[in-house]
Amino acid sequence: MVQALVELDESTNRVLNVVKAKYALKDKSEAIKLVVAEYIELEEEPELRPEFCQKMKEIGKQKSIRVDDFVKRYGFKSF
Repeated sequence: MVQALVELDESTNRVLNVVKAKYALKDKSEAIKLVVAEYIELEEEPELRPEFCQKMKEIGKQKSIRVDDFVKRYGFKSF
């Protein structure tokens, strides 16, 4: 495991203390790990549920309709 000495401003220190207390963590390093893990989960591409993937496969197998003139077919006014 890597050890690091970090400097925190007062507000960051308070936030880490709140996270530490809220989740009953042993120390600030666990609070930092939790915050980073939440960030990674937020920023990464979410995994798709298997039901959604199955539904998309079924939709992909359906017969499609060829549309040459979308405006004419669906009655939109052209600009």
